Amino acid sequence: MFLLVVLPILGSSTVTYLLYEHQDLLRHLSAGQLVFYFGLMVLALAFSLVHSTVAVLLTGFFLGWAGLPGTVVAYALAALLGYQLATFLDQGKLLHFMRNFPRADAVMQELRSQSWQLILLTRLAPVLPFALMTFVLALMRVPRGRFLSASIVGMLPRSVFFYWIGTQAQDVLALVHNPDTGTAGKVLLVALLGIAGFGLYYVFNQALKRALAKSIAEEQKN
Repeated sequence: MFLLVVLPILGSSTVTYLLYEHQDLLRHLSAGQLVFYFGLMVLALAFSLVHSTVAVLLTGFFLGWAGLPGTVVAYALAALLGYQLATFLDQGKLLHFMRNFPRADAVMQELRSQSWQLILLTRLAPVLPFALMTFVLALMRVPRGRFLSASIVGMLPRSVFFYWIGTQAQDVLALVHNPDTGTAGKVLLVALLGIAGFGLYYVFNQALKRALAKSIAEEQKN
């Protein structure tokens, strides 16, 4: 929990301060330097060193709209790298452990069958930590291709919005600590949270109902 939740906060604060003190570092980057920058972004997001929203805000602030395609690619690669890392560390231990709790395991199986919607909704919510959700979804062993496609689609609305905020900002510290989203922006954020929250509730509730129905049916047969 420290690595996946607390560390991004510390890392984001440190990166923001360093870039504030040395703002010329990311001005007028060459093609090779841009590749290096986005490579660092991939590692920072995958290893939970920087919060994904902060990375998007900073990239929009320093690179402008020209950096958006690289940001999307970096996000996708970071998600894939985080997925591979979590899978390597877990080695199926969580799924094996869940077999000790048949009903909980049944719910997880049902959630995996709806994994595209589940992934999409977790990526849509601005408040859910990127690295933490990557780790959790990877432990559930959702299919990798489905994980990647749903992650990209789910992150686009909020990422494009925060990227736009970054391009409009005048001061990097004020941008990160209190991004001015305006009235329309606040409505959009509330809408994203509402959609993600209601959607996740619906997906979990339906999975729970189906799992319990199957469990009761099996018990009646026995």
